Amino acid sequence: MAGSEASCVLGIDLGTTSVKAALLVGTGRGHVVAASCSRETQAHASSLEAGPQGMEQNVRRIITALNECLAALPQQQLQRVSHIGISGQMHGIVFWKRDQGCRWTECDTSPTFEPEEVSHLVTWQDGRCSPAFLASLPPPQSHISLATGFGCATVYWYLKNSPDFLKCYDAAGTIHDYVVAMLCDLKKPLMSIQNAASWGYFNAKTKSWNTDVLKKSGFPLHLLPEVGDPGSIAGRTICAWHGIPKGTEVGIALGDFQCSVYSCLTERTDAVLNISTSAQLTISMPPGFQPPETPDPSSAVTYFPYFNGDYLAVAASLNGGNVLATFVDMVSRWMEELGLQVQDSAIYAKIIKAALAQDDSKLSIHPTIFGERHVPEQLASVTSIAVSELSLGHVTRALCRGIVENLCSMLPVQRLMETGVSRILGSGSALARNEVLRQEVERIFPFPVVYGKDVDAAVGAAMVMFHRK
Repeated sequence: MAGSEASCVLGIDLGTTSVKAALLVGTGRGHVVAASCSRETQAHASSLEAGPQGMEQNVRRIITALNECLAALPQQQLQRVSHIGISGQMHGIVFWKRDQGCRWTECDTSPTFEPEEVSHLVTWQDGRCSPAFLASLPPPQSHISLATGFGCATVYWYLKNSPDFLKCYDAAGTIHDYVVAMLCDLKKPLMSIQNAASWGYFNAKTKSWNTDVLKKSGFPLHLLPEVGDPGSIAGRTICAWHGIPKGTEVGIALGDFQCSVYSCLTERTDAVLNISTSAQLTISMPPGFQPPETPDPSSAVTYFPYFNGDYLAVAASLNGGNVLATFVDMVSRWMEELGLQVQDSAIYAKIIKAALAQDDSKLSIHPTIFGERHVPEQLASVTSIAVSELSLGHVTRALCRGIVENLCSMLPVQRLMETGVSRILGSGSALARNEVLRQEVERIFPFPVVYGKDVDAAVGAAMVMFHRK
């Protein structure tokens, strides 16, 4: 292997819709992204047990996208990888059999693994746990309220509705915990505090699961992973993988959200606004901050464990770019019913163009079609509908404003000012491709907004390992 000055760090992010990989190389002034790649996973799968409420993904498709991503990166640089950092979509859960989780196979360049005895991934978007079902569960000893799509809530759902399903597996984790376990052949999955907190029934202060509470209610404790600190090493690769040397150190899997923030947040006075599939507004809490012992279910702000014992205050909305995607899909379906066919991408471009021609709209859209974790029953609504506000431009402008206003109502400007925020770092795929959204952000927040601060979970995961190295 080349000298340490020439070594690379690989960052991987297993997101909701795509897999990303980035290679970081050290320079005299820090690091640069030497190469990166992204692949759509197209992994959506129907849920046999949960029906339309279920939101599941095919793990084989996710790993195929991961393999395609790595195969597209420069071989020479992969051979110089010294550390691997992995992040991914939080809250979700995948089950597998410990000794049969994957099969390593030779491919063109070097061994890769393929999932074997593995369930679908039940994602953070899963809706099978109704408010009534969640209310029937024992209260967690955690600072985070339990919600549908959280790993432990999903296990409880299977326990009640399909107990035989759980008997098929003896290990569980997030999708990125699974990948780390396969790469390092971990006999028991290892999970970071970030991911454990996102599952529910985890006390971040004591860094432990609520085992007493869970045991009393018959929860299968053997499915809970071991827990470690973010930034620590989970193990070493058991095989050469896409040219990456055998024995390469792999970090414990991290939350995609924390890694996205880590990739861009340099000052405590910055707030990070990310609008991609969903949307988040984040600020750093002062050093030494501890979240309340018990959650306030009606609070829109959650405290996420970050790095080195710090916390982020996060307004995490379930309604972001997915709202615009649903609107485009609705327009597309209407056109289809009228006998016309237009590509979704063409519709998206046209609605943005129409909205740019409308500086303002008196139409008011509350866009929470996916509900919010703190008010799951509050859905979307449209008010102040006047004849003059019915154009595509007016509606799109109002929809974009509604997405930003909803986020702002969760973590108000006043709170940002009190925390000492002096600027906003704008990021995320929906914000990057939508000028109307950017205009509304600048209209609603009284701070300078800086774009182009690449917020990239794969880069963040690599940076965590790079700084550790």
